[in-house]
Amino acid sequence: MPLPIVNIDEPTLNMTFSVNASPFAGQSGKFLTSRQIRDRLDREMQSNVSLRVEQGASPEEFLVSGRGMLHLSILIESMRREGFELAVGKPRVIYRELDNKKTEPIELCVIDVPNEHVGPVMEMMGPRRGICKTVDAQESRTQLEFTVPARGLIGLRNRMLTATNGTAIMHHNFYEYEFFRGSIPGRANGVLVASEPGMVTAYAVQNLSDRGSFFVKPRDPVYTGQIIGEHCRDNDLPVNIAREKKMTNMRAAGSDKTVVIKPPRELTLEMALEFIEDDELIEVTPEAIRLRKRLLKESDRKRSKRK
Repeated sequence: MPLPIVNIDEPTLNMTFSVNASPFAGQSGKFLTSRQIRDRLDREMQSNVSLRVEQGASPEEFLVSGRGMLHLSILIESMRREGFELAVGKPRVIYRELDNKKTEPIELCVIDVPNEHVGPVMEMMGPRRGICKTVDAQESRTQLEFTVPARGLIGLRNRMLTATNGTAIMHHNFYEYEFFRGSIPGRANGVLVASEPGMVTAYAVQNLSDRGSFFVKPRDPVYTGQIIGEHCRDNDLPVNIAREKKMTNMRAAGSDKTVVIKPPRELTLEMALEFIEDDELIEVTPEAIRLRKRLLKESDRKRSKRK
């Protein structure tokens, strides 16, 4: 008697994999072309049964669908360690039509936090269209169970750890498809974009420290259009992070004091996937993970925004 067929979970998220076209392309990777990336994805599909790969809008772009952020980030990390260079776009939810209405994947999310952090968790899940199903309060910790859209979980983990001082334990898995629950606010802050290529200087980092937090440190090479930090306001700001201090004839004693700067924010692959927006890409190489704008030139970005 044959065994019953095992139902494979359908993909709920997709993202674009494309050839790395940044000015630093080819400096550290061995596999750079679209043919090599396509062959690697075809090999992955032979064993990764939940993965789907389709041709993208151009011959150098592929639409890869998976079972969530962790599923796709493991694939990207494996390719990076094997010597691939590629550019990755923002994860997007896969919608479906039911009775001529749009439906979206809903995840069952279980969060275990200390009792004093229940309020911040509730405040965070509300704007993300989370619906609380059960609350199980123990002596010192509380277990909360939510149904939340899959798009509401993008970028949630790091913010949840920040709001609970790193004490939250969160787990989620697919629940069902439901009708669209409404809009969810995106990233609150803009980004700092390098306006000139060169080497990051401590002088420039110190002068721009009040504009936001940085992802780069002095002596790091950057190119025009690379995202080098998070702006303190909601708009994108081009800055010259490679500006050097001009030499002068007159020097006062103590004028060249030691520069003290904050250490940069180290972005992991999962953090980068949660951070980027639709007009941004992640440049994944064996040696580095960088963020960049799709359009590197500021004039091209302004022209695209007007259109």
